[in-house]
Amino acid sequence: MTTNEKKTAVAAQGAPSEAYEIIVNGRVEVARENKSLLRFLRDNLHITSAKDGCSEGACGACMVIVDGRAVRACVLTTKLAAGRTVTTVEGLTHEEQEAFVYAFGAVGAVQCGFCIPGMVISGTALVRKNPDPTEAEVKRAIRGNVCRCTGYKKIIEGILLAAAILRGDEAIDPALERGDDYGVGKRAFRVDVRRKVLGFGKYPDDLDQRDFPDMVFASAVRSRFPRARVVKIDFDKAAKQPGILGILTADDVPVNQVGHLIQDWDVMIAEGDITRCVGDAIVLVVGETPAQVERAKKFVKVTYEQLEPVRNIAEAAAPDAPLIHDGFLAFGNQVKLENNICQQRHVTRGDAKTALENSAFTATQSFTTPFTEHAFLEPECAVAAPYKDGVKIWSTDQGAYDTRKECAHMFGWDATPERVVVETMLVGGGFGGKEDVSVQHLAALAAVHFGRAVKCRLTRQESINFHPKRHPMEGTFTLGCDAEGNFTALDCEINFDTGAYASLCGPVLERACTHSVGPYKYQNTDIRGYGYYTNNPPSGAFRGFGVCQSEFALESLIDILAEKVGLDPWEIRYRNAIEPGEVLPNGQIADCSTALKETLEAVKDAYYAHPGHAGIACSMKNSGVGVGLPDAGRCNIRVEHGRAVVYAATSDIGQGCNTVFLQDVSEACGLPRERIENGECSTENAPDSGTTSGSRQTVVTGEAVRGASFLLRDAMIAYERDHTLPEGPVSAKGDGKSFSFADGTSFEVTAAELVPGNTRTAADPVAALEALEGKEFFYEYLEPTDKLGADVPNAKSHICYGFATHVVVLDDDGRVTDVYAAHDSGKVVNPIAIQGQIEGGVLMGMGYALTEDLGIEDCIPAAGYGKLGLFRATDIPDIHAIYVERDEQLPVAYGGKGIGEIATIPTAPAVQNAYRALDGKLRPNLPMVDTYYSRKRAK
Repeated sequence: MTTNEKKTAVAAQGAPSEAYEIIVNGRVEVARENKSLLRFLRDNLHITSAKDGCSEGACGACMVIVDGRAVRACVLTTKLAAGRTVTTVEGLTHEEQEAFVYAFGAVGAVQCGFCIPGMVISGTALVRKNPDPTEAEVKRAIRGNVCRCTGYKKIIEGILLAAAILRGDEAIDPALERGDDYGVGKRAFRVDVRRKVLGFGKYPDDLDQRDFPDMVFASAVRSRFPRARVVKIDFDKAAKQPGILGILTADDVPVNQVGHLIQDWDVMIAEGDITRCVGDAIVLVVGETPAQVERAKKFVKVTYEQLEPVRNIAEAAAPDAPLIHDGFLAFGNQVKLENNICQQRHVTRGDAKTALENSAFTATQSFTTPFTEHAFLEPECAVAAPYKDGVKIWSTDQGAYDTRKECAHMFGWDATPERVVVETMLVGGGFGGKEDVSVQHLAALAAVHFGRAVKCRLTRQESINFHPKRHPMEGTFTLGCDAEGNFTALDCEINFDTGAYASLCGPVLERACTHSVGPYKYQNTDIRGYGYYTNNPPSGAFRGFGVCQSEFALESLIDILAEKVGLDPWEIRYRNAIEPGEVLPNGQIADCSTALKETLEAVKDAYYAHPGHAGIACSMKNSGVGVGLPDAGRCNIRVEHGRAVVYAATSDIGQGCNTVFLQDVSEACGLPRERIENGECSTENAPDSGTTSGSRQTVVTGEAVRGASFLLRDAMIAYERDHTLPEGPVSAKGDGKSFSFADGTSFEVTAAELVPGNTRTAADPVAALEALEGKEFFYEYLEPTDKLGADVPNAKSHICYGFATHVVVLDDDGRVTDVYAAHDSGKVVNPIAIQGQIEGGVLMGMGYALTEDLGIEDCIPAAGYGKLGLFRATDIPDIHAIYVERDEQLPVAYGGKGIGEIATIPTAPAVQNAYRALDGKLRPNLPMVDTYYSRKRAK
């Protein structure tokens, strides 16, 4: 048969006539239509290493090698790829795969992992051409790849190490990945490195018809206007399109409101109701394929009556401002609103007014900070399917039980929330932006309605338009001191734009207020905070949780005050720095682990080595929810197939808590890594251990894991002593030192055992573990804290605080050349991981200070992913991650205090203070203007 005859035969069968042959990983593959190469790889060939981070050619998560060159698969079509050779991570040689797995794990290049296969591809393409690249060459090779977690430095180091391994200059040490020495404080190879580097670890979008043969797809038609009345919704024509199962509206939602803490967020906007932001869902279209769904969405006709939006805080606070919400449901109570104030806080101690009047010097300044986009690499995605008497959701979020609660409320199942089961898969970054439901409830709604498995995924622009941002702040701060430069009082008013929905406005505002005082020792404060509803995209949790905003203001103001006193910026901070046993401005006594002064000492030489070119800033950040709210850590360790399996429903969003938990078990029980593993993170099989938020997992869940490990260890020792076995599950509660059992018995762990390296274990831990097959050991950790404003002399607001000092160095052109980031994070549990956390936090803080701008215009985000101002690898300074540890640490969680949030906080004010040192100009508004970076972007 001739070629023309073949084409005629294919056409006669009704199949597409197009056919594009592409060599993929050594095999000839045929694409039957002209489509994105990325979609062909993922949808047709089921290749999961090529990730869909934006489909705009902006993020690099989909990088593949095409004829020897790294190319973004989302911008290359199958037609253009015809006849070419395409290589994904799956097609790399075994030697290349092993080199990158080891190298990235050894240096700590892997966090959330979503960008990592793309980084591996860009690195491999370079190394194949240049086996011995320089650091600058590596930076250029990955400049098309975005990483939001690591700050790029560890990825660069990983590519250089992989290159050295491949050319024979370095060797793989199998013992590191094997985890022969895996306890607390050891260089622990992360548990998820291999599956993330090689791309076979599954995020929700990697689930497909192989997992759910009946899978269908859902996508919402979203509001074009931030504030408009929905006059009419006509979807008759859309419902008749090929492949469409049906179209859901607000009428199909049992309870048409969700919300993390406050239920004010409509699942869908009903006919006759008013939209509150661009991106509000109007209808949900469900169909057999994504293409059919997108086609049908074009036939949905929504008639709007446009209304004037509330654009900012000033408009929201105006006496005649329209109400964004007239009320909401909060903690079971219906709240009626008379204005647009969503939340407010008033934090006082002492007499700030009198203290400021009597101060030798005061400084007052107003500051503004912008909306900031999380820009995590993985867009929101969930899969839901009918399950038992309810629904199961496979999700990417920061709290499985939070998602369960919100979805159960939507179904009217508040009394039986267990009907919703949530399993957290790999999470491609969060930074606070995945605490609220986004697509999980929509997928679940469709799954229950149609009785099918449903995938619902946001496009990158939908994600930018819809999910909560960092709160913009408008604030005025006044700080006073005496003639010697000792701080006397702080007065400030903080105003937040919380956008269309509350999200976590209350807790974020509260944290901004309580931390606005800084890590210093003075006792007079008057802090007023207000969060206003507007028609902007919602604001919520973001790394730093409100403290980035207030600490930018305070730390910038300290330099102004220092100048008036005649002290330099380092000296005034050192003079006021909190020490163990002293009282923080909130009344809490600083604990024994407090090492703020040590962080200042660690950067002193760097600061004074660059006169006129260096800026400095300090910060503190709580660990745990605190302020009197219940915040328990829970863990169940079950012995399965000779392994201690850790069950705790906690989301590892890249920070590495799953590895920390295994280190805790190894330390407590003396077990090697190969005998410990993480269990399924789901509401069905793991206890609720709280949200991944507030830098709490290392401390709160870490202590629960240690408690369960001590129970397991004691059972191992008992068996080894006299072959005693527990009769049933062993369960206890405690505060980190004490253990109380259901029968009323209790005991306390000796102080020595709470310190790494001092644990007593079974003589043969592996044999003892195997004897306990099937046994379970549960521990709940709860350390009480005092509520905000508690009438006690020294209220304990939080379990503990981390402390940090950053120094930023500029060259003569104003370019950041170096950042020295010294951190007190308590006991460093994993030295490999902490450096990447610090470096990533620093770079995120630099972006906040200098380049990142969502560009809201009339309540509509103007920027796409590629225009957000994210730093690329070629832009990074030399980041020096420094960690300090006091000899005496807290008894909880082996002394670890967490690093996730605080790494971002001091960078922006340190940058501002560096520019002020360079040219004498205060830059109180973010992102800063008249800088090397603003001039570069303007070109």
